[in-house]
Amino acid sequence: MKRAAAILIVAVVILAGTMSVKAEKRAITFDDLIALGRIGSFEVSPDGRNIAFTVTWFDKEANSSNTDIYLVPVKGGTPYRFIRSDGADYAPTWAPDGKKLAFVSTRGGSPQIWVIPVDGGEARKITDIPTGVSSPLWSPDGKTFAFTSSVYPDCEDMDCNEKKLKEYNDGKVKARLMDHLMFRHWNYWREGRWDHLFLIGMDGGEPIEINKGRTDVPPISLGGARDYDFAPDGKEICYTLNPDPMVAISTNNDIWIVPVEGGESKNLTTGNPANDNNPRYSPDGRYIAWRSMARAGFEADRQTLTLYDRRSGKMSTLTPELDYSVGNFDWAPNSRDIYFCVQDRGRYSICKVSVKGGDTKFVVTGAYDNNVRVVSDGKSLVFPRQHVNAPTDLYRSSTSGKNVTRLTDINSAVLADLEMNPLEEFWFEGAEGRQVHGMIVKPPFFEEGIKYPVVMLIHGGPQGAFGDNFHYRWNVEMFASPGYVVATINFTGSTGYGQAFTDAISGDWGGAPYEDIMKGLDYLEANFDFIDPERIGAAGASYGGYMVDWIEGHTDRFECLVSHAGVYNLESMYGATEELWFPEWEYEGTPWTNTEMYEKFSPHRYAADFSTPCLVVHGEHDYRVPYNQGLEFFTALQRQGVESKLLFFPDEDHFVRKPLNAEFWWATIHEWFDGYLK
Repeated sequence: MKRAAAILIVAVVILAGTMSVKAEKRAITFDDLIALGRIGSFEVSPDGRNIAFTVTWFDKEANSSNTDIYLVPVKGGTPYRFIRSDGADYAPTWAPDGKKLAFVSTRGGSPQIWVIPVDGGEARKITDIPTGVSSPLWSPDGKTFAFTSSVYPDCEDMDCNEKKLKEYNDGKVKARLMDHLMFRHWNYWREGRWDHLFLIGMDGGEPIEINKGRTDVPPISLGGARDYDFAPDGKEICYTLNPDPMVAISTNNDIWIVPVEGGESKNLTTGNPANDNNPRYSPDGRYIAWRSMARAGFEADRQTLTLYDRRSGKMSTLTPELDYSVGNFDWAPNSRDIYFCVQDRGRYSICKVSVKGGDTKFVVTGAYDNNVRVVSDGKSLVFPRQHVNAPTDLYRSSTSGKNVTRLTDINSAVLADLEMNPLEEFWFEGAEGRQVHGMIVKPPFFEEGIKYPVVMLIHGGPQGAFGDNFHYRWNVEMFASPGYVVATINFTGSTGYGQAFTDAISGDWGGAPYEDIMKGLDYLEANFDFIDPERIGAAGASYGGYMVDWIEGHTDRFECLVSHAGVYNLESMYGATEELWFPEWEYEGTPWTNTEMYEKFSPHRYAADFSTPCLVVHGEHDYRVPYNQGLEFFTALQRQGVESKLLFFPDEDHFVRKPLNAEFWWATIHEWFDGYLK
């Protein structure tokens, strides 16, 4: 009896302690979100000992951020901040022997290459390029750096670039005179400059310019993680460049090679008018691998892995049987295998293929692992991993995918106090009988027997997908934190479900995807008794914003809507956006060659039926979906007498990046939903 009583007392104490821990936890807030360190790029040292990786930290009060470089041993250990300054320090690249690390730093004002010994010592500045430096790469012999810089194409040297840049910065007239398309892109004006690839020695001096004129390396869009690479013997460099005169309508990125000592560049992919990118030499120098698309003009085509044999000149496709696009990839040190990532039903998996091709194997599955590096011993992989309730950290596994080990835990102090639920999945029959994948996240401290309001998030792209990842802007846990069930539907057109599923949205923007969302909503209401069908809202950005605009004119099932950077008027969108290959593929021509398509699926044609309260959000520097789209939509809502607000950011683009702006964005979103769903 005494022993039983003692056990009961211990059990009560443990239960009380567990309840206390749960009571101390709380829902995530914006201050928590902005306090999280964000792991970015990472590189494993050639000797296989260390990983250099970047972490960006935000300062809400200063309304800014800064990036530092950390090191962690590949075998495991405590990560430590290795490079820190008042400027940003990023883009680490290792010396061939692993004893030094090069990086880009803005500590001196403009971004330049610096080098620091790993075992101790001061950083040394290598470059002084007036137009700044991006993405340095150390040559295999350790004597040269490759880098890119945005320069004036008619300049022959850096003195000329420095003079022109000073004239522009000091000039009183800021008018722009253009004679070509793609004069601005995403969130910046080109200002008469193009990105060129350069080589420079360790001792500085005048850099050697690889591409000339009005060409870009890396390409202005649709490139890879790094679009140039040195041959292992250091005698050749390959790079990605689009040679077409009007890149606004072209996806024709090609792979080029050129001797490092100088000479004429050779185009390896003249036979493919579609996108080739991200070239990488095999460690033994025999092969170059890169990603390839087959259809010109289609930015969301399947990316296969192409192999070029430098001995024979023959090319082959290594992944013809794989119905997923190849993402980031890395050579194994044996030069016989390549490891790569694929988007896989709301997650990212790591795969392996040999140089024989056609033998793809899935190695690491079940998580969101969207990048991979092979350690030089050929026995281990390093990759970043995240989940919807866990921001990115670095992990290691064997090359067989076993023994997955966590290497970093950057945000443990913040996460320890937060209650965040994992992703739950469901499948249903969507348009044309296709199986469609849906996901939900329950609110913190979810209780059975209570009916919860729902926020449905609609992804952009449209060839994109929601998944089990910790998105820092459209963060699912932040949407759930006030007490909402958050639902996402990877509708027709989403990626990670086979190329035919992705293709099916083109020419059908308001058709099957809309039907999938409505059927997904039917499924939610019929199968989850904790969902309140009378309190459902929706929000989306970019194409997701388009779908919100489309929903506005086609159903009244939602209590309120949020349209962020949404496409509203397909015809005026065409005339103001920059990457024209996108609307010309999606709407099967231009507004004057296929007027019917632009009219059929344009939300502005249905303004007479608008009735659902809607919050419209846009940034002035959004050149992908220019802000006239948001203004036109808001004007129609107001003119129709629909409850609506316009949240306009004069200092943001397609995204809201600045901490204080992001805080205001979240506060406005939460207030809007609370007003209609609570």
